[in-house]
Amino acid sequence: MDIDHVPVRGTKPLSEVYMKVDITTVEPTNFEEAQAQEGWRQPMLDDMNMIHKNQTWDLVARLVHRKVIGVKWVFRAKQNADGTLNKLKVRLVVKGFSQKYEIDYFETFAPVARLDTIRLLVALWKIHQLDVKSGFLNGFLDEKIYVEQSEGLNVQAKKGHVWLKGGTKGWYDRIDSYLASLGFERSLNEPTLYVKKEGDETLLIVSFYVNDLLMTGGNDAMLTNFKGKMRSMFEMSDLGEMSYFLGMEAFALQSLNRFSMQNCKATSTSVAVREKLSATRPDIMFAISLLSRFMHCCNVNHFQAAKRVLRYIKGTLSFEVMFTKVNNMKLLDFADSDWAGSIDEMKSTSRYLYTLGSTIFCCSSKNQSIVAQSIVEAEYVVAAAAIN
Repeated sequence: MDIDHVPVRGTKPLSEVYMKVDITTVEPTNFEEAQAQEGWRQPMLDDMNMIHKNQTWDLVARLVHRKVIGVKWVFRAKQNADGTLNKLKVRLVVKGFSQKYEIDYFETFAPVARLDTIRLLVALWKIHQLDVKSGFLNGFLDEKIYVEQSEGLNVQAKKGHVWLKGGTKGWYDRIDSYLASLGFERSLNEPTLYVKKEGDETLLIVSFYVNDLLMTGGNDAMLTNFKGKMRSMFEMSDLGEMSYFLGMEAFALQSLNRFSMQNCKATSTSVAVREKLSATRPDIMFAISLLSRFMHCCNVNHFQAAKRVLRYIKGTLSFEVMFTKVNNMKLLDFADSDWAGSIDEMKSTSRYLYTLGSTIFCCSSKNQSIVAQSIVEAEYVVAAAAIN
């Protein structure tokens, strides 16, 4: 027996501890911890190679009159749909919180696709997915940014960087201009949705969520041609037809593990505690809306309700929104409200959903901001919200 692997009396081996808390990979918090663990060095080298390949910065001498922004390593263990380890990912990020407005940055806003838009694309055609490698490094900066490199030397950033204010906007502006050059028109209501038409016929639809590109269309040859043009401009991975996006199922499992309820009994009550899960589960939206009202004034009753919610999640992990082929792609809207359903505030709850073809792609359940004086007024408010 190897005495080095025998736990001290009264303690447990790390492998048993990790199994108890369902930890597969411990994410380092700093460079020193990463150096002491196996597997993190190569992802760090890959990130540095990508930075140099994109010519993200220039090496310059330190300027006395300019503030230099610090950097740090961030380590993440990316997971598959079932929560298992996919790969180790490392990013050298800029400490954007130390930037000064109108000196280091100006405009910072960059939109991301709404989940309603993504569900709408799924309802239309099969979705193909592209993953842009280090997307922020492809955006150009208008400002002069100086960040740390090593003792006595700095680097001047020429392109966007992770956590750099303005980096996200630089990436959005870059891909927006490139899609426009390919003949795509941007939606007026959804700035991350692009459509390419020929006459009245829609050929391609493209949307993106940060550096994940989603595309669909009825012509496979045009999809292949578009992928080729994107790969010629940006380094990216072709993930094929989309089967997993944003890790919703993995998040549900993590929620159970976080509260030590992974082995709890299932329940049939339709409630939930975390808003993120509602992205693919319309059945939990009302529960989210109701429980979120007591986040800052909760008591034992609310904790009991939250535990029941987790048991419901445990018993319904296989529930999903199904998109099936139909002959009639008809857009339908359903809206309703309960008048003065909130006993404390006498406010009503607005609920609406949209379907296209076979299933729901847009839904909402929220407390109304005003106190409706009648059932008619409550219904009018929800109708206006649904139309908007």
